[in-house]
Amino acid sequence: MSLTKVRPIVVGIGELLWDVFPGGKTLGGAPVNFARHCNQLGASGYPVSCVGADENGAELMECLASLQMDSAYVSKDYHHDTGSVQVTLDENGTPSYDIREGVAWDVLGISEKLEVLAPTVDAVCFGSLAQRHSVSRATMLAFLGKMSPQALKLFDVNLRQDYFSQSILQESLEQATVFKLSDEELPVLADLFALEGSVEAQLLVLEERFELDCIAYTRGANGSLLLSRAELSDHPGCPTEMVDSVGAGDAFAATLCLGLIAGWPLSKLNENANQVAAYVCSQRGATPDLPIYLVNRISSQSEASHL
Repeated sequence: MSLTKVRPIVVGIGELLWDVFPGGKTLGGAPVNFARHCNQLGASGYPVSCVGADENGAELMECLASLQMDSAYVSKDYHHDTGSVQVTLDENGTPSYDIREGVAWDVLGISEKLEVLAPTVDAVCFGSLAQRHSVSRATMLAFLGKMSPQALKLFDVNLRQDYFSQSILQESLEQATVFKLSDEELPVLADLFALEGSVEAQLLVLEERFELDCIAYTRGANGSLLLSRAELSDHPGCPTEMVDSVGAGDAFAATLCLGLIAGWPLSKLNENANQVAAYVCSQRGATPDLPIYLVNRISSQSEASHL
């Protein structure tokens, strides 16, 4: 009897848009970036989002096809334009965003296809931005509610402008099994949830209060801290030649997700996630082709756990 390798099924649900840089536009939106990196690293990654019935939407669908991404769960809205974000980089390659409002992904609706998909997935990644509109937020919560109790639910908070509230963060954390945030985002949560003490102490409070299986705290070029109920791993980061950091957190999230599904020790997971994120920082745009050595290392480790 032969054993067949099974690719984990993962979903990035939320915004799908064009990142518009001074020199041109690239595929963007944290959930689709996440799904794209998961695809490269050995999973079956599906973006769940909505585009407009316009030229930008058609081009996004063509872009997904060119990347061999399944767009079966990307719907089309005839009353809203496709989303876009103006991205400005500072001298260190750190981005700032001007996010267009009232676009197609704001009105992502629940469908029979999504209701069928939800119970089959091994993991989902969701954030706060796509919850700025009541329609997309209701769809996201409905999808999470139909997932298997054993599935991984990664809340990558991705705070953008003022598109979040304490109630959105509270409910999202209650839904999540894994939480990812950055050193820029922790002070915001500390203020909203009255967290005190050291970084580690604040993360422990969040872990216990929301019964999380794992927290990932990223520090840009200074690496990351991973914390679970049984382990702690502190990684100093991987040196890289910085071009821009757009999508680096999504690449980290993808590796984090697959590593947790595979049952990697946190130290191994932290090393792999930092390697992938550092490579993305060395390239232009959020979803570059990953080098074969990283793809082979991570996909082989992930697939081995699903034999």
